[in-house]
Amino acid sequence: MFSRSYERLPQRDSSSQRTPGLFVEPHSFTQPSYHKGLSFDYIPNISANDFTDASQGWLSWICNLIVIFLVYICTFIMFPATGWFVLKMVPNYQRIVVFRLGRVCPPKGPGVVLVLPLIDQWQKVDLRTRAFNIPPCQVTTRDGGVLLVGADIQFRIWNPVMSVVSVQDLNASTRMTAQNVLTHSLSKKAIREIQTERVKLGEYLGMDINEMTRPWGLEVDRVELTLGSLIKSPDEDQKIIVPPSVPGLEGLTGSIQQLAMHFLSHGGSSQPHQKDSITFTDELSSDPEAIVTTPRSLEDLLSSVQMILSEDLVHRVGACFQFEISSADGQQLKYYLDLSQGRGALGSGSLCREPDVTLSMNDSDLVAMFQGELSPFAAYRSGRLNVQGDTSTAMKLEELTKLLKKNHS
Repeated sequence: MFSRSYERLPQRDSSSQRTPGLFVEPHSFTQPSYHKGLSFDYIPNISANDFTDASQGWLSWICNLIVIFLVYICTFIMFPATGWFVLKMVPNYQRIVVFRLGRVCPPKGPGVVLVLPLIDQWQKVDLRTRAFNIPPCQVTTRDGGVLLVGADIQFRIWNPVMSVVSVQDLNASTRMTAQNVLTHSLSKKAIREIQTERVKLGEYLGMDINEMTRPWGLEVDRVELTLGSLIKSPDEDQKIIVPPSVPGLEGLTGSIQQLAMHFLSHGGSSQPHQKDSITFTDELSSDPEAIVTTPRSLEDLLSSVQMILSEDLVHRVGACFQFEISSADGQQLKYYLDLSQGRGALGSGSLCREPDVTLSMNDSDLVAMFQGELSPFAAYRSGRLNVQGDTSTAMKLEELTKLLKKNHS
């Protein structure tokens, strides 16, 4: 009895001849676009504001008119009593989607809306911006690392009818789609690219999500990535450090900048390789062999950083930093470091203008970072350094720490 193999169920064929029923017009079957093989065949062309139903026959259309006319008559005859049930107040940020005798109608509102009893089913749709967050999930990157990445997403409904007839649970579907796009897109990136191009990746993710959710009448306004801890480091041949800033290459993306730096650094490969040596001198001191003591406090650190400020360092960094330091005794200290013009400036307090990056950390971590014991990227990854602004700009502080460490050696 089980010898018979399974057979595929017959599929509908738009080219085959079909017999129209009692409530369907015969010419609707001859339209070439009646069946497209999609799951939205039952939806009218709502995106073009066309709510006509070509599948409705003439007999069905006449019956609908008679029923609607009778309901209108009964409603107006009993208006003082029916007014409490048929009149709805719709605010500016909402619309009402009405299904009259099962067929969708154009959205109604704002203001006073008439909803007929017995034959109208309606649903309110909120057009205001909503937000949800994707909890941090594990993403396996292209270089073999595992990183916890989440996202904060803001979206709004631009077509209330499509949001009702195209998807059953809009919030759950949007959340699942956004999470799938997030994990799929970031798996093609390296950890360094995710860390340094977080804002740009958020814009790309927003465009990818919009391509999938626009048929639902939904539009994503903003996607902001939230980076968690690094679970697994990349392979040994892959490095997750931020490349140093090279004059003329700041506007390039990570991979292109690495390639350009590779050719610039190997431009003289035809000549015999010689060991490079760099000597740092204090421009304020006449003795180039002056010894700088290793800073052990914030005051010593400020003095050491003040001595190595130069136009070359400003040219390599080119940014303003605001430091918010928490001391051991609970005090909140503020310092600024301006490496955007002249020879640079350092002092206590706040900048006169908006800084490029604001960094928050405690005093011991700040001293350890400028001594070279703690790299800015490691401090940021471990959560000991909080960055408000562009992360790649904050990582340029590594130029200052390298120069300060060179002077101490």
